Amino acid sequence: MIATGAGKLRPAFGKPLGLQQDAGPPQHRMVPLEPHATEHAADFSLRIAPMMVELAPQVVLSTIGYSNKVPGPLLRMREGQSVTVEVVNDTDVPEYVHWHGLFVPSEVDGVEEEGTPPVPPHGRRRYQFVANPAGSRWYHSHTEAMLDLHRGTYTGQFGFLMIDSANDPGRYDQEVFLALREWQYFLSTTDPDENRPDPNDPTPEKPATQDPRPNGLEVSAPLYSINDKMLGAGEPLRVRSGDRVLMHLLNASASQVHRIGLFGHHFQVIALDGNPVPTPQPVDVIEIAPGERVDAILEMNLPGVWILGELRNAARQAGMGIVVEYANQAQPRPQWLPPRQARWDYAIFGKTAPHPAPDHTIDMVFEKVPGGPHGINHWLVNGKEYPHDREFVFRQGRRYRLVFHNRSDDSHPLHIHRHLFELVELNGKPTAGILKDTVIVPAFGRATVDLVADQPGLTLFHCHIQQHMDFGFKALFRYA
Repeated sequence: MIATGAGKLRPAFGKPLGLQQDAGPPQHRMVPLEPHATEHAADFSLRIAPMMVELAPQVVLSTIGYSNKVPGPLLRMREGQSVTVEVVNDTDVPEYVHWHGLFVPSEVDGVEEEGTPPVPPHGRRRYQFVANPAGSRWYHSHTEAMLDLHRGTYTGQFGFLMIDSANDPGRYDQEVFLALREWQYFLSTTDPDENRPDPNDPTPEKPATQDPRPNGLEVSAPLYSINDKMLGAGEPLRVRSGDRVLMHLLNASASQVHRIGLFGHHFQVIALDGNPVPTPQPVDVIEIAPGERVDAILEMNLPGVWILGELRNAARQAGMGIVVEYANQAQPRPQWLPPRQARWDYAIFGKTAPHPAPDHTIDMVFEKVPGGPHGINHWLVNGKEYPHDREFVFRQGRRYRLVFHNRSDDSHPLHIHRHLFELVELNGKPTAGILKDTVIVPAFGRATVDLVADQPGLTLFHCHIQQHMDFGFKALFRYA
């Protein structure tokens, strides 16, 4: 299944909600729906239930998904629209639906650590919020999985959420939504990321003495897909010569960074994590970590039948790719040719500008404890696993500089809930103007971001790799 659109951005569907007299602003309410309660119709509905996913002929998996779709239904809305989403949970366990990248109160964010009530087993709950900010967002399970690789982001519980801005001119011919995904996760001593860092990359956080302990178990997967189909099993992406294709890429993986290319074509990156970049740039390869989104325009100017896919041969051959087919092409077999592997660098999309001096600087040091209990790696933030009781405190309106020191040999996609941050420096390279909610900090690397504390309430910070988060790599920020 390829989620597509054509022409300009479509208007949002669903009707805005009026304010309710007894409850204050709708974005501050999360209302359980009783079986016989009288309620207005929800703008969107999601049903959490077991389902089958046919990745390819004779490759059929059982998982948990939203409304019997993988990805779940595209939720499309207008910026500033008041939205109600009714979630029905047809499973035997409580679930959380997280609205990734949205400015919502902590009790609506879909996170247990922030105090959001769960969607009860065989029950339902209504989430109400105002759609903000505009751009490519997404929704997914935020349930703790630990050693159960059939819960949380290991399942098919994810979907695209698009908030349309009235200022978007929509200059493209076709719009596609592509989610990168692995399946049938298992524990292994093999590092799933086979693309090792360039030996010339800076490693400012590399300790002088390496930890001698052997690495513990990591999460791997044998099958890959884009949306719900392995390479060659689904419908191709059909284009015409001269088309401008707006591609919304999402890494919905629980564990792996992916690098995607399409030979002879360039991705004109226009937004990162749904936020327009100051300097759109063409790149041959997109690197995208769990939780990240990249919006790019492709100029279709090389007729043929091609494969858009993972640069790693093993991952692409195991399913991570999609056929791109130009009209009036008789070529029977799609071609894969590796694109030029230019280094992915956030900074090329930024600008040169001074940053206001922060009111406070917070250093966060990340370390791995290899092979802990059950042979699983554990993770420390400033020397401790979660929780960090009242260690990290924001004061509303103040500007904070967060310095991420990655003293491990793994790359980490770091996510802050309910806020955006601006990239300041990456391994010593300054930049400005790039707003994100998730950032890759490479192995033994350092990243610095600025954040304005403008979303009061509990705020979860974590690595977006499920296993890392479950085993210590998270912290809770509070507002004073």
